[in-house]
Amino acid sequence: MAVTRSAVKNAPAPVRENPLNLFVWEGTDKRGVKMKGEQSSKNANFLRAELRKQGITPTVVKVKPKPLFGAAGKPVSPKEIAFFSRQLATMMKSGVPIVGALEIIEGGQKNVRMKKMVESIRYDIESGSSLSEAIGKHPVQFDELYRNLVRAGESAGVLETVLDTIASYKENLEALKGKIKKALFYPAVVIAVALLVSAILLIFVVPQFEAVFKQFGADLPAFTKIIVGASRFMVSNWYIVFGAAFAAIFSFIFFKKRSLAFQHFLDRVILKVPVIGQIMHNSAIARFARTLAVTFKAGVPLVEALDTVAGSTGNTVYEKAVHRVRDDVSVGYPLNMSMKQVNLFPHMVIQMTAIGEEAGALDAMLFKVAEYYEQEVNNAVDALSSLIEPFIMIFIGGIIGAMVIGMYLPIFKLAATM
Repeated sequence: MAVTRSAVKNAPAPVRENPLNLFVWEGTDKRGVKMKGEQSSKNANFLRAELRKQGITPTVVKVKPKPLFGAAGKPVSPKEIAFFSRQLATMMKSGVPIVGALEIIEGGQKNVRMKKMVESIRYDIESGSSLSEAIGKHPVQFDELYRNLVRAGESAGVLETVLDTIASYKENLEALKGKIKKALFYPAVVIAVALLVSAILLIFVVPQFEAVFKQFGADLPAFTKIIVGASRFMVSNWYIVFGAAFAAIFSFIFFKKRSLAFQHFLDRVILKVPVIGQIMHNSAIARFARTLAVTFKAGVPLVEALDTVAGSTGNTVYEKAVHRVRDDVSVGYPLNMSMKQVNLFPHMVIQMTAIGEEAGALDAMLFKVAEYYEQEVNNAVDALSSLIEPFIMIFIGGIIGAMVIGMYLPIFKLAATM
């Protein structure tokens, strides 16, 4: 079968493999002092030549053996990406070339995956790619927003400034996420531990008391009968109870990740929960404002910026609302009017946006909105933590105390008749 020129021309370019390997080496410098280290290179001969250029006479150069356990390393976290951005911005502002900066960053990484990723980025840039093209090969670690901002920074010749802005943005975002996780997971974990302790008491402790009660031969109080009945059920069906709990948790996580409809339903419900819902509202507004401010400041067009911002709100209700705002802005409506139509943004946010648009300082106004709502989230989470701790103690004390009282009621009753 003949292959046409157009087919060859339109064929996708082959994916270039990264040929670098990690070597360990030992050698001596010009003074005879023994030295050793690790360095990436195409092969051992290239590394020996590089070491000799540095005045080191290599004695041992070999590929670093992979460890048996933990060779893959842990996944690259958003915090590591934020720190990477901060380091790269700082060194580039200090006049260090981007390849040299990446080499320094690579050498300081303890996470194997992060180290390999930085090495791959450095190699691609050495081969002629731009930073935006190099990080584009790692879309999981560098999302669309990050790539768009870097591309805009390269086009405007202010890459180090944009990287510094990205670092600040990601640091603020991770701090905000930490606050939200604290507000949501702390009570859930404490309640789960309380229920687990209760199940252990019903399965292992209550049956011991029941054996003692049988020796009394007296009729048990109604409250004690309820606890004993619950204990018998748990002893007979503990695998069903724990299996059902595990299945419920697994199903929740599965559908939350796989089903957009379930995710949207869950986000709508959580926005209506007292106290927690207001924290989630403020968090989504803070993310929206800060992300839009960062992208707009970097020179990304407003419609394109809104398309990128939608996924960063952390809530599908707000994500759909931002898409509606983007559609309205794309046909000529002002941003503040479009935000007003979705009935999600507070009056203050709309007014601040309108002032920013009129004054030509939209990014500055949005930064102020983000700072205000981030502070609101911080205050609300601190207040919630202080408020919820007594209720958690009452909840745990109530469950455990009820079981203890139920178990000792027959003993008190017997003592009263003696």
